[in-house]
Amino acid sequence: MTIEAFGQTAAGETVHRVTIEGGGLTAKIMTWGATLQDLRLEGHAAPLTLGFPDFESYPAHSPYFGQTAGRHANRIAGGRFVLNGTAYQLECNENGISHLHGGSAGIAKRLWKLDSHGSDHAVFSIVDPDGQSGYPGTAKIEARYELRPGGCLAITFTSVTDRPTLVNIAHHSYFTLDDADDILDHELMMAADHYLPVDADLIPTGEIRSVEGTDFDFRELRPIRREGPDGQQVPYDHNFCLSLEREAVRTVALVRSIRSGVAMELRSTEPGLQFYTGFKVATPVPGLTGKPYSACAGLCLETQSWPDSPNHAGFAGAVLRPGEKRVQHTEHVFIRS
Repeated sequence: MTIEAFGQTAAGETVHRVTIEGGGLTAKIMTWGATLQDLRLEGHAAPLTLGFPDFESYPAHSPYFGQTAGRHANRIAGGRFVLNGTAYQLECNENGISHLHGGSAGIAKRLWKLDSHGSDHAVFSIVDPDGQSGYPGTAKIEARYELRPGGCLAITFTSVTDRPTLVNIAHHSYFTLDDADDILDHELMMAADHYLPVDADLIPTGEIRSVEGTDFDFRELRPIRREGPDGQQVPYDHNFCLSLEREAVRTVALVRSIRSGVAMELRSTEPGLQFYTGFKVATPVPGLTGKPYSACAGLCLETQSWPDSPNHAGFAGAVLRPGEKRVQHTEHVFIRS
């Protein structure tokens, strides 16, 4: 385990990077955004995630590479919601029309405190103050990264609040299991019978639609590459509905590369899984592989509550109240064949 200075924010704050090892994995995590900056598997040369070799590229160019998104990850339509009869307006930081990942100064883009660490784990925390980006109440959030035997990266988010608020924390790594330029030939399975259709602004329409007979049916392992009616790759950036509430940890997805023989099993407590193929990715500077990333260079499997849940009565929600403790736990298990 090592701790090193990795850069400075625009305000002159030092960003530190912690390296932990265990279970055949090596992870490097920054205090900025509690960000997984690099992840490697013993015996597999290529990085398992997208990222940059330097800190300065993150605030300038990162589309949330490995960052911890919140206070409410994903989108809220118009940045508006009503809680206990009070209307709230959040910052509309996505094209001026929606609230995304906690806002332009959300926890993904601020310094966290390194609370504790060991050879195979590191614990970070942050206080998100009352009124930040328009949220009510002060939220205290902890992120624990742990490398366990058997190639397991376990991430646990624990949150409390002093007023009723929304809390939906998500880990936002872009995974790639081989050295190809894109992940479209990766195979994917998700344990979801339904998904949430979205409008042109990627906001859920409110419908909970069956995946049966659609391009969104990943109940059996199949390639991500899939042409839509327009002859183009289906632009996946949708929530897949795992359950209506948090459950005991269970397997929710499996992704593998035939090219490399590496697979990742995803286990989680969470009710939703946002699958994004990274079709908007286009970095002007080199990433961890020494060259810029282009569309679909990595895939996101973000375990979380359902997007825009405060505006849809039937969605798995994100309301957290004083006296409650929210624990969100996800395990990424890497296997080489």
